[in-house]
Amino acid sequence: MPSRTIYYDTETTGVRPEKDRIIEIAAYDPDRDLSFVQFVNPGCPIPSESTAITGITDEMVASASNFEAVGREFMEFCGHDAILIAHNNERFDKLFLEAEASRNNLVFPSWRYLDTLKWSRKYRTDLPSHALQALREVYGFEANQAHRALDDVMMLYNIFSLMIDDLPIETVFELLAQPTDINRMPFGKYQGRNLSEVPPNYFEWLKSSGALDKSDNKDLKEALSKMGILTF
Repeated sequence: MPSRTIYYDTETTGVRPEKDRIIEIAAYDPDRDLSFVQFVNPGCPIPSESTAITGITDEMVASASNFEAVGREFMEFCGHDAILIAHNNERFDKLFLEAEASRNNLVFPSWRYLDTLKWSRKYRTDLPSHALQALREVYGFEANQAHRALDDVMMLYNIFSLMIDDLPIETVFELLAQPTDINRMPFGKYQGRNLSEVPPNYFEWLKSSGALDKSDNKDLKEALSKMGILTF
């Protein structure tokens, strides 16, 4: 039986999984046409910076359950054989889920995770930005309530459905695993520029900072090596 795809999103008190907390989690199961959304009481005040982005206040989460309870409900919604899909999944949502599970002694099933940001960067190299709201504009969807979990989930589902068309999800995994021939800078201050037009000292800085050793930048590292721009 094929794995069920679950689109999900988290809103948090900050950007550090080891310190910050999830304050809202939402998910959508297109196979069942069912959605899940819950506030989470983080057990600490929500910073004003987070409220400014998400609109979520201390009062809104005061009567919500903690992550241990919400996490169990989330597991029940997703099931044991699911593919969890999120935008910037590998560097944000997945890390927060794992950190919260560890703090609350929860053991999640052996879910697989798919990062739509990686797909966009790999197959829409023509775009200057791969942020969800930028993709919303590119694909012609009306503005939503950005940075509220369920709104972002539904927007991602609609966008990614168009991006992959009728490709089976297993084919999406296979394509993401294939090396990519990169000729344009995929991120940073020179995003979209041909690699040959980027100052060499910028690549030296990326190398010295360890940025090119990250798994997400493997294709860029290989491209720079093939072009003779950097040696490793």
